[in-house]
Amino acid sequence: MNNKGFDGMKLVIQLPALNESATLGQVLDGLPKTLPGIDAIQVVVVDDGSSDGTGRIAAERGAQVVVHDRPRGVGAAFRSGLSRSIDLLPDILVTMDADGQFNSKDIPALIAPILAGEADFVSASRFHDPALEPAMPKAKRWGNGVIARWLSRMTGREFHDVSCGFRAYARKAFLRLNPQGDFTYTHEVFLSLAFAGLRIREVSVEVRGVREHGKSRVAGNLFRYAWQAAAIILATYRDYRPLAFFGALAAALGAPGVAALVFLGFHWARTGALFPYKAVGFAGGALCGAALLVFLIGLVAAMLARVRSGLEAALLRAGEIDYRLRVAERRAGMGSPNAPAPPP
Repeated sequence: MNNKGFDGMKLVIQLPALNESATLGQVLDGLPKTLPGIDAIQVVVVDDGSSDGTGRIAAERGAQVVVHDRPRGVGAAFRSGLSRSIDLLPDILVTMDADGQFNSKDIPALIAPILAGEADFVSASRFHDPALEPAMPKAKRWGNGVIARWLSRMTGREFHDVSCGFRAYARKAFLRLNPQGDFTYTHEVFLSLAFAGLRIREVSVEVRGVREHGKSRVAGNLFRYAWQAAAIILATYRDYRPLAFFGALAAALGAPGVAALVFLGFHWARTGALFPYKAVGFAGGALCGAALLVFLIGLVAAMLARVRSGLEAALLRAGEIDYRLRVAERRAGMGSPNAPAPPP
């Protein structure tokens, strides 16, 4: 799929925001108005139920604003912003936070691999280059490292930072996204795009490790963050690699079951009786039966995963066709087949 759009290269910058009035104006004012290789730039801000005028600040600066009536979570905000951004027909989507931790001057470096046709998804990395590693609490840094190593093992690729929200997506990448988690989306997106075989690149950037104002609603409570993130990661792995997921569960159940039956068999061979370990045999049989059932569930889930893969491929093609048709409609509405599409 060619990254270049039919009306020139368009970039959409998407920011989720919850009560970010202290920093949002400065962040939006600092966003680039022009970039080499980009013909149009638009901004989408998702006001996730703010009570401090965040949405008004975004609207005053010309951003497209999506408003949630109540806080629904960063993952839900990403989904809403993604839907609005796709309506704007971008060729590249950049996501970043509204808290001022990221430097918008790094956007050219972030989108460069996509413009060069070398990557489909680019994530800013806070930890790839030790010289740029930000100051942050040791527990938070350790947790980021653990999750990065976990996802690296799951995908068979090496990643250094899978939790950063500063990212760039080619159309080939963002059209296939369908994140489910409300709490966060960063790990789910990494896994789904890696499992889809897309080209992923990390770009080292320097960011502020600690917010200047407020408290992170995602990583503010490390225990809650770890629990929620682990649940989303495991659910995504289950959906995309069901045989590996359910196979591991079946092995965990079956191994002690087989061990119990083997022990009982040796005991019977020596004594000619099952007493006093008859209960061990029942437990071992139950565990082996449960393992077989879980493995069969994995086989069914694997078939469903194949169906899902086909549907995602079809939706990606449909999204590209829809993009072409909507651009053609806009051109026709302007009375010229070669006229650029007007901003929505």
